[in-house]
Amino acid sequence: MLLTIDVGNTNTVLGLFDGTDVVEHWRVSTDPVRTADELAVLLQGLLRQSTLFAEPDVSGIALCSTVPSVLHELREMCRRYYGDVPAVIVEPGVKTGVPLRYDNPKEVGSDRIMNAVAAVHLYGGPAIVVDFGTSTNFDAVSERGEFVGGALAPGIEISVDALSRRAAQLLKVELARPGRVIGKSTVEALQSGIIFGFAGQVEGIATRMAAELAPGRPDSVTVIATGGLAPLVIHEVSVIDAYEPWLTLIGLRLTYERNTAPGRAGRDGSSVRESAADPPADTADDTERGGTTNAAADGAAAAG
Repeated sequence: MLLTIDVGNTNTVLGLFDGTDVVEHWRVSTDPVRTADELAVLLQGLLRQSTLFAEPDVSGIALCSTVPSVLHELREMCRRYYGDVPAVIVEPGVKTGVPLRYDNPKEVGSDRIMNAVAAVHLYGGPAIVVDFGTSTNFDAVSERGEFVGGALAPGIEISVDALSRRAAQLLKVELARPGRVIGKSTVEALQSGIIFGFAGQVEGIATRMAAELAPGRPDSVTVIATGGLAPLVIHEVSVIDAYEPWLTLIGLRLTYERNTAPGRAGRDGSSVRESAADPPADTADDTERGGTTNAAADGAAAAG
C-alpha cells in the first residue's frame, strides 16, 4: 500500500492507497517544530490504530510539503524509519507530467502542482482547481494539460480569525451555513458574510479565469473543488462541477507511480530524481488525461 502525505500550513493530510482507492485517511495539525522522531511516533500511532492493515503493508511513500522545516524532518524520518521503503518527495527534479508555464516555476507550491496532476488525469483540460485551505487557491490548467498560473486569496479560517481580532464586538462563530442571507443576529450576519461571501468570491474568480482559459467557450472549463473547508461552501457555488476531497493525494499517487518505474525507485528516504539529462518538472512534455465526471455533492461525506 502507498502512504501519501500532504503537509499544509495548517493541517497535514495522510492517506493510504490500496491500488487507486483511498482506504484510510487522517488529518492532523501541522507543527513546524516537530522532529523526525516525533513525526515517526505520530505516523506509527496512526497506522497501528487502523484495523484495515498492518504497518508492514506500507510499500511506498509519496509526500509534498509547503512548510520547509517539516519537509526537512519528514525527509529524515523516511531515512531513519522507512529506509527500505521507496519514497518520492515532490520537489524540483521529480517528474510530474504537467508542464509549468509560470514566470518562476520554483515559486509554485508542490500541493498546487499535485492538484494539477490529478485534475489533468481525472478530467483533462481546461480546468480550474479551487483548493479551500489556509489560503484559497485557484489553479488554472490549460487545454493541453499545462499549469498556467492562478490566483491566491486569504482562506476562510484566517479571514475569520483576522476579523475577530480587529473588531472588538465581533467574536468567532461556528463556520456553518445560516438559514438565510439576511442575518437576524450578529452570529447569523457573520455566518452569512463568511459562507455566501466566499461563495461569491469563488464564482467571481472562477468565472473570470474560465473566460481567460477558454475564450468564447468558458463552459468547457471543468471547475474542481478540494480542500478541508470545501464542504462549507461548495453547495452555494453554482460553477463547481466536481468535488474531489483527495485530489492532492491522488496527484501524489500518480507522481509516485511515474517516478518509481524499474530502476528509478529510491530506498534511502531521498526524493527520486531525474538524471542530469532529463527535464525538470516544469518542462515535462507528457500529460495524462481522463474523462471522469463527478457531481459536486459526491464524496462530501468523505471530507474527513
